[in-house]
Amino acid sequence: MNPLTIINKYYVPNSSLWNILVGHSRAVASLAAEIAQNHPELKLDEKFVYESAMLHDIGICKTNAPSIFCTGSYNYICHGYLGGEMLVAEGLPRHALVCERHTGAGLSLTDIVTNNLPLPHRDMQPQSVEEQLVCYADKFYSKSRELTYRKTFEEALNSVRKHGEAQEGRFMRMHEMFKF
Repeated sequence: MNPLTIINKYYVPNSSLWNILVGHSRAVASLAAEIAQNHPELKLDEKFVYESAMLHDIGICKTNAPSIFCTGSYNYICHGYLGGEMLVAEGLPRHALVCERHTGAGLSLTDIVTNNLPLPHRDMQPQSVEEQLVCYADKFYSKSRELTYRKTFEEALNSVRKHGEAQEGRFMRMHEMFKF
């Protein structure tokens, strides 16, 4: 499966939004591949990691985020589960779980309910090691600044930390597994 074939069904190739999505996704996929290669003991499905890293943000086109050329109607935080729905429709339920579970350091049902987030009321924390790896690698890249700029660990931690102790704890557990 070629992730760009799926991306190109929903995005105009070489448009500003396509460039942001693909540039960000390539950076995340590259870091995830680097981590996977440095941790053979985890026995990761590297093909799946690459594919899902490329597709993890496919749902952004349905959100309203003008600064990155997204003109949809949903709140940006919805992009994970919306992307999951898109990938289920494409026959990729395993990849869909990565989409749904990568937001922040994963979102628990308690996070969703307590913060009154506009999301389905279910647990959205990464479960498989591959899901956790894509979630972790994603925290080192932004779509709103230089796409190839890799945040330092401290910068990534600070961006997660501002969303509370639960997010910080999940990120730190992933960091212990995937240190690079």
